[in-house]
Amino acid sequence: MTALRRRMIEDLTLQGYAPNTIKAYVRAVAQLAQFCGRAPDTLSEDEVRGYLVHLATVRNVSRSTHKIALCAIKFLYERTLRREWTIFDVARPKKERKLPLVLSRDEVWRALGAVRIATYRVCLTVIYSCGLRLREGTELRVAHVDGARKVVKVPGKGGRERQVPLPDATLELLRVHWVSHRDRTWLFPRVPRREGEPLAPGPISGDCLQKAFARAVTQSGVRKKAHVHTLRHSYATHLLEAGVNLRLIQEYLGHSSSRTTELYTHLTREIRDAALDPINQLVMRLSR
Repeated sequence: MTALRRRMIEDLTLQGYAPNTIKAYVRAVAQLAQFCGRAPDTLSEDEVRGYLVHLATVRNVSRSTHKIALCAIKFLYERTLRREWTIFDVARPKKERKLPLVLSRDEVWRALGAVRIATYRVCLTVIYSCGLRLREGTELRVAHVDGARKVVKVPGKGGRERQVPLPDATLELLRVHWVSHRDRTWLFPRVPRREGEPLAPGPISGDCLQKAFARAVTQSGVRKKAHVHTLRHSYATHLLEAGVNLRLIQEYLGHSSSRTTELYTHLTREIRDAALDPINQLVMRLSR
């Protein structure tokens, strides 16, 4: 490992970036160095600009890939190398506003019911019933659950801790599941690869959980390209359809801005149906 890479990793760690984000940033900077054929700290602003143009025009990468590359390179030069370059002010791709995929309540339970491994099924159920992100679910600790108050303390994204209501059925499910492994730290310890193999330390793998859910969606007959984060979108939408206040949903999801949560108002069937009557009345008046 080069001194520059080590220092960037240290800077990212000190800033509180998640391990997966650090890996993605380091990989993005390595791709820059490979493209230019030189160490990143020897590149000029024009060379970095040329690489970003190459990503956008020649490789035509997705917005998310371009954003990760830009954020990683910007961090390296502005934070680690302390260079003030204007290219980062104009290179950010235009924001897209895409509606997330949402499963119906029936589709959620069909997909969860098709998950074969019990640990994965319980973890996915908790992710849905508490509106958690993938990593928040896999890394839940025993100490995070307050059974008396029926809440889960979630160390969320960006260090923003929040409390989420824990449904009675989910709490009972967690209690039964914990008895099956009795791990003092993790609610979802790693699953042994072979029967009889001792449990390895640490939580279950997020990648394995993603694959297990993808298989379950296919086997359940749900004809949507759903992934684990779809459960979080579905949770928010279902709460909104049930009449839960949008501000409260924002707190449960850990959104720093209400605009992010307001996106779900475009997804709810009940809200769309409620708008049909005044729309019909408007059309009737216009047709007279």
